[in-house]
Amino acid sequence: MQELIGKAKVLMEALPWIKRFYGKTIVIKYGGNAMVEERLKEGFARDIILMKYIGLNPVVVHGGGPQIGKVLEAMKIESQFIQGMRVTDSATMDVVEMVLGGKVNKEIVNNINLHGGKAVGLTGKDGGLIQARKLEMTAVNPDTLTPEIIDIGMVGEVERVNPAVISALEESNFIPVIAPIGVGLNGETYNINADLVAGKIAGALQAEKLILLTDIEGVKDKQGQLISTIDIQRVADLINEGTISGGMIPKINCCVDAVEEGVGKTHIIDGRMEHACLLEIFTDKGIGTAVARFS
Repeated sequence: MQELIGKAKVLMEALPWIKRFYGKTIVIKYGGNAMVEERLKEGFARDIILMKYIGLNPVVVHGGGPQIGKVLEAMKIESQFIQGMRVTDSATMDVVEMVLGGKVNKEIVNNINLHGGKAVGLTGKDGGLIQARKLEMTAVNPDTLTPEIIDIGMVGEVERVNPAVISALEESNFIPVIAPIGVGLNGETYNINADLVAGKIAGALQAEKLILLTDIEGVKDKQGQLISTIDIQRVADLINEGTISGGMIPKINCCVDAVEEGVGKTHIIDGRMEHACLLEIFTDKGIGTAVARFS
């Protein structure tokens, strides 16, 4: 009986959060181990369906770097990275679009639909969703000590998001699942960082939350302890002092940009934890690191 009462208490703890987020849009960047382990993949699909059934509007934006790497290796196309970005020539871009917009996207859609949801797969090309431009990357020449532009091919950044197609799907009770591929003014196809796409879509939708699923617990201090909340006004100091470094910098900047564009709160959470999204949204304590304007 106590176990049953405990389950009832869990539901009651979730009730105020269900009321608060009812009808709100939650953008979730799906990646890392949560996209690889079967147990986590099934759990994620069920979590998304639950959100939809109780009145939230989840929007999923996914990555797929490891899957792209495997296909490129099988096709004997060499992968090259500069400053963490995949150099994307025309042959690589064909593989990226095939893997992200095809295999990975449809697998996520299928998982959600198999468990009782109604998901629809999109890329940035559908409905003019993501207008992109070529990403300009610079590096300092060690000989001349002057900045030089590095051409990394068809890697893009988001210029504009047209959320009309997402809004139409939400109104029809569909769950959008979006691959991070954009289109240029002349029809060029661009490979875009999934965190960046998720942040820009969250801003365009004025989402209540942006959640980035990662393979770490969240942002940690220099003693290795989790930082549960970060005010966006502190981010620059945390980067300068080295508390936030490496691959966490673009993620945290993505969160800051989203908040400045009108997103209520952003979260960096551990996607390796089963039902991570539900624990963040529907519990009093939450998990991971919340990044927002707290003052």
